[in-house]
Amino acid sequence: MTNIFFIPKPTDMRLLSQVVKSAVSQRDWSRRHFWGWLNAVFNKVDYERIKAVGPDRAAAEWLLRCGAKVRFQGFDRWHHDYNGLPTGPLGRYKIQGIDATESCIMYRGFDHLDGLKHVEEIKLSKCIYIEDACLERLSSIENLQESLYMMEVVSCGNVTDKGIVALHKLKNLEYLFLSDLPGIKDKQTTVDRLQTALPRLDVELDLD
Repeated sequence: MTNIFFIPKPTDMRLLSQVVKSAVSQRDWSRRHFWGWLNAVFNKVDYERIKAVGPDRAAAEWLLRCGAKVRFQGFDRWHHDYNGLPTGPLGRYKIQGIDATESCIMYRGFDHLDGLKHVEEIKLSKCIYIEDACLERLSSIENLQESLYMMEVVSCGNVTDKGIVALHKLKNLEYLFLSDLPGIKDKQTTVDRLQTALPRLDVELDLD
């Protein structure tokens, strides 16, 4: 019996390669689309929930749902387990610190911050959805203008000079750490504008 082997032509191989690349690209797009949709769901604001449990509890649930951590006033421990959030009388636990490192928080969820009155520090590090509009929104919140005194913005690729300059509204900000922000093109002018508006502000840079 004679064995017959099929040897693909170069044109067939190129076509096969294109089909494979297209399938992989479509799969990657579908995966990104799915995670983007899921993260948007995590950031949806439930205003009835805020009314029911209070702004701090609702904000803590949002932050932990998105992979961030919170520290409550009077405690040293950072909470990162959604199911481990403390229970007790409404209003007992006030958010004092927010660490959003590698979280999926995005602009649509920032309404959760409006009712927080005790936040003193916020860390935004490696947050792929944080952009200028987020910093502008955060800086416009009157409660945060009063309470926030320490902030870090690190490795947020969508942040530019415009977003950093917007932080000048945080009138009690005393310390700001900026690192790995390729969107900042004129760091000296940006820092000068901040420090003119906030003379007490200590800005630490690692942007080279």
